Amino acid sequence: MCFHLIQSPEFPVILGYPWLLQHNPHFDWSTGTVLSWGSTCQTTCMVQSSPDPVLESQESLDLSLVPIQYHHLKAVFSKKKATSLPPHRPYDCAIELLPGTCPPRGRIFSLSPPERTAMDKYINESLAAGIIRPSTSPAGAGFFFVSKKDGGLRPCIDYRGLNKITIRNRYPLPLMATAFEILQEASIFTKLDLRNAYHLVRIRQGDEWKTAFNTPTGHYEYLVMPFGLTNAPAVFQALINDILRDMLDQFVFVYLDDILIFSSSLQEHVMHVSKVLRCLLDNHLYVKPEKFQAVVDWPSPSSVKEVQRFLGFANFYRKFIRNFSSVAAPLSALTKGNIAGFHWGPEAELAFNKLKCRFTSAPILILPNPEIPFTVEVDASDVGVGAVLSQRGADNKLHPCAFLSHRLTPTETNYHVGDRELLAVKLALEEWRHWLEGAKHPFQVLTDHKNLEYIQQAKRLNPRQARWSLFFNRFQFILSYRPGSKNLKPDALSRVYVNTPQEDAITPIIPSSKIVAPIRWELEGTVKQAQAREPDPGGGPTNCLFVPKTVRSQILQWGHCSRLTCHPGISRTLEFLQRRFWWPTIKEDVTTFVKACPTCNQGKASHRSPQGLLHPLSIPHRPWSHLSMDFITGLPLSQGNTVIMVIVDRFSKAARFVPLPKLPTAKETADLIIAHVFRVFGIPQDIVSDRGPQFSSRFWRAFCQSLGASVSLSSGFHPESNGQTERLNQDLETTLRCMAANNPSSWSSFVMWAEYAHNTLRSSATGMSPFECQFGYTPSLFPEQEVETAVPSAQQFVKRCRQTWKRARLKLLKVSQQYQHQANRRRRSAPTLRPGQRVWLSTKNIPLRMESRKLSQRFIGPFKISRKVNPVTYRNPPPRIIGGQPAYTVHRVLDVRQVRGSRQYLVDWEGYGPEERSWVPAKDILDPKLIQEFHARKPSHPGRNVR
Repeated sequence: MCFHLIQSPEFPVILGYPWLLQHNPHFDWSTGTVLSWGSTCQTTCMVQSSPDPVLESQESLDLSLVPIQYHHLKAVFSKKKATSLPPHRPYDCAIELLPGTCPPRGRIFSLSPPERTAMDKYINESLAAGIIRPSTSPAGAGFFFVSKKDGGLRPCIDYRGLNKITIRNRYPLPLMATAFEILQEASIFTKLDLRNAYHLVRIRQGDEWKTAFNTPTGHYEYLVMPFGLTNAPAVFQALINDILRDMLDQFVFVYLDDILIFSSSLQEHVMHVSKVLRCLLDNHLYVKPEKFQAVVDWPSPSSVKEVQRFLGFANFYRKFIRNFSSVAAPLSALTKGNIAGFHWGPEAELAFNKLKCRFTSAPILILPNPEIPFTVEVDASDVGVGAVLSQRGADNKLHPCAFLSHRLTPTETNYHVGDRELLAVKLALEEWRHWLEGAKHPFQVLTDHKNLEYIQQAKRLNPRQARWSLFFNRFQFILSYRPGSKNLKPDALSRVYVNTPQEDAITPIIPSSKIVAPIRWELEGTVKQAQAREPDPGGGPTNCLFVPKTVRSQILQWGHCSRLTCHPGISRTLEFLQRRFWWPTIKEDVTTFVKACPTCNQGKASHRSPQGLLHPLSIPHRPWSHLSMDFITGLPLSQGNTVIMVIVDRFSKAARFVPLPKLPTAKETADLIIAHVFRVFGIPQDIVSDRGPQFSSRFWRAFCQSLGASVSLSSGFHPESNGQTERLNQDLETTLRCMAANNPSSWSSFVMWAEYAHNTLRSSATGMSPFECQFGYTPSLFPEQEVETAVPSAQQFVKRCRQTWKRARLKLLKVSQQYQHQANRRRRSAPTLRPGQRVWLSTKNIPLRMESRKLSQRFIGPFKISRKVNPVTYRNPPPRIIGGQPAYTVHRVLDVRQVRGSRQYLVDWEGYGPEERSWVPAKDILDPKLIQEFHARKPSHPGRNVR
């Protein structure tokens, strides 16, 4: 720079017009500061001696949105560098796994053609940039897309399985509320958005294989930190905090990839922004070249009423906005025209956006100052609530600090108007709690609902108001009434979500494509075309079309399965079709079609009598040769007992009732049978029981087999198989209920009397008491009834017993035949089935995996029959939706979880693949060894000590 030496006692240097023309500085004359310099200075004078990283010549950047003061740091805005592979640094993302775990392999997601195109582009660009590479990793997460707000596709990796076994990085994220405290003196702000923020961090060397993901075209792994990793936010926050450590809370606030720079003067702000950009560039972090702009999320008006609402809101701030009338003129013009001719044009959109921008720029918005009292203005409408947090500025006028607009939920829209207004107060206090709770000065809440003025003194509140009042007690505020005409700001915010009803237009309720008539015409046309090959033989009803054989199945399908009929029965389907169609065998064909309809077979309950005639158990020849057993559970604790074991002799109907403290195991059951039956009456030939774990265990079968007794288990969900014991259980419960009516916990003391009463009272089946049927005589009631008689010989005793048993058996046969005859009057003969045939399975007693059984299928299948058990019982492989039935075989227990206080286990089913695994309650796993083996393998899982 050349200077002319002159005498100047007041100014050491005088810069003339040529210098001003060359450097073109922009001055703020009110503060005496230079706001910016011309382009010449940016490229020559202000370039530092140490060269900045240069951009490749082939990359051109649009820096029109970047202030000229920062053009010398243009490399920090490079898009190409931001998408290249960064170097390894101490901040690399480590993926530490829990001991003994390995990342799972996820499934490959199906992609639509547009998604396949987007995937190919993403994979090719990422491979070219070097941020991913082909992988041979044993892990592999799923790859899919989600939609962006702009309609684009965002690639996503399903890292949920990996995150579940990753050791968490607990590096803290900053609290947003603390940002307000450090911004008090600031007046100028710049917000920076980092480009591809997470991709600017490398995965720790050796951990790349853990990030592998599957696509339909290959297997890849990341070299940089992808989105979706559980530790990604903590790793990036640690990186950015360390890089900007000397600037944090002085003039920088950082939350992940968002950087806010704040200053009290423009000159200072240029220095701060330059320092941050230089630091980011030195650490290979890059910025998007977009200016920060605040946006009010208010949708563009679509009617005159919405424009009026927006202008009513904006009018309050006209004294803060220069040339408000001229800016808002295009919007005002819309309110003066014809409502039907409303047109939202480019000029109106420009004015709308200008006003929104000025709402959130100085001198309107101010930062909250805890030294000044706050004012909260609230309002509620039928669809939303609105609120404004304000303080008085230096001009002694209310300036907004923040806005709140909340759409009401369906439940909240049902609130009474007073509760909706009170809800607005509650939401506002929750939103700005960090400023209002414990504020130095009491604040004022303004509402246009006058009744709220008395809420703080009300003595009777509804439950909702009472709950909210406890929350209000945490604040010091004065609730004041302000008429609605002066409450425009929150009122407008509360109505942002109102959908203005459009002008009524006459439109058909049912689209033409849904009209029924064209469907019938199409069918009639099909029938008439078929008649050309098979003409009408005549003899049919008038006004009915003859249906040839080639199209009858189509007509039957339409007449029974279409939405016009919704699967009616045989007679209604026939009546519907006969309105327009006929053929000689229409009745038989409709009957066959409806009976074979799979939808009806699955979805309709049978109202006919049950199939299968009664097949009673065989009648024994002597007492205690054939037994039946069961347990009565759930009794109140009585002398340490809660269970009764019931043993019944099927011949004499004699019973033994054994009180027990709990349900016995198979071994304990065997001991009880020996003590109460075998040692007194000998070894039986057959034992009938239900399918409880005591009787279905291997031990019980081996025990009975060693004694030569057969085991007969009742059919699942068919208590009639052991009906004798089931009925005796009911009678015993009734007896104990009557005897222990005053003290239910004393039932144990009445069990022996109930047994004596049962065994000495006459049985309707045999015509004699069980005691007499066993021993040949009836026990006397009183001693004086005893008559001295000679001791009978053994032959006479045996003869008498055999006569008694013969008489009892004849009576049992007669009663059994009578009962069988009565029962079969309400039953149908069972169909004859063969192994290999397919049958439908009723879902009546099957626990379906459905939220509600109301609309569940009545039958499932069909399933193949594996073998015939008896004339009315067949066995078929269990469907996979049944849980906890003996037909299932659990292969292995895999995992355990707690659901609403009960324990469930994830199991592998025998004969089924991994896709059929399911969670079942612990009580449905009948073999305790499976659970014990699982907890032996997984000792850290819950429930180890639970049997």
